[in-house]
Amino acid sequence: MIIIDIDHFKLFNDSYGHQAGDVCLTQIAQKLSAPLRRKTDLIARYGGEEFGCILPMTMLDNAIMIAESFRADILSLQIPHAYSSTGSYVTISQGVATIFPTKDSLPGSLINAADEALYRSKETGRNKVSSVAIDL
Repeated sequence: MIIIDIDHFKLFNDSYGHQAGDVCLTQIAQKLSAPLRRKTDLIARYGGEEFGCILPMTMLDNAIMIAESFRADILSLQIPHAYSSTGSYVTISQGVATIFPTKDSLPGSLINAADEALYRSKETGRNKVSSVAIDL
């Protein structure tokens, strides 16, 4: 699973207006869905400026590669964000987590781990991918 957060999106909305924010969200959603090839892969808006990506039966290394491609794809859009401390363009931070479920797995384990990895990305400078593999 990958949780994707648009860096400094509130500041983007406040600076450029909500209509520009909606256009930004639409462009990012289209770009994020483009590289997903398998019918089982799913990307959706998770809330606000966050997206969630579910990649069934994907190893951590492969999920990280997908997340890095997301990051590069969003940068390639070159959506101006002059007020961001991360760079001149809109960037994303991501948290990647993988789990092989067992009978002891808790329902929220994967989301919690991906969220924890996302916050690590944000705390260490944004515009990056952090990851965790859950061992049960």
